[in-house]
Amino acid sequence: MTPDPTERVRSAAAERGLDIEVRERPAAHSLVDAAALLGIRPADIVKTLVVKRSDDTFLFALVPGDRAISWPKLRAVVGVNKLRLPEPEIALAATGYERGTIVPIGSSTDWPIFADERIVGTRIAMGAGAHGFSLFVDADALIEAYGATVADISGELPAS
Repeated sequence: MTPDPTERVRSAAAERGLDIEVRERPAAHSLVDAAALLGIRPADIVKTLVVKRSDDTFLFALVPGDRAISWPKLRAVVGVNKLRLPEPEIALAATGYERGTIVPIGSSTDWPIFADERIVGTRIAMGAGAHGFSLFVDADALIEAYGATVADISGELPAS
């Protein structure tokens, strides 16, 4: 029997009493495509960004899919003046997940979580630790289970 690639996420959620639904899904080529496949709004797909601090520690930033991380806002909330996205191999080493699958649930290290205030009160979809899967969770339950800091950390997506 093939092991379930999302087992780590499922186990970690169960340990925290977090009710999640994991769904297998085809590959999406855009945010709009992904939202249509899942039957939700683009804003309800939350990006989990692993962010590197200058002291070589990390944090997770949870940002609605239709918005971008606001570096000035996030730096102000975290209280630092340098943050950056790490290279894919460093993100993998910091979380145990490949980029595109990263989720705070079941991360190899429980880094602090900063959640954009726009996700409060919603049911969200996010990575599930493996390609081809999404997980659904009540944002408020996730925030509570992980003691996440809620703040305005996002801005408009740049025009394409």
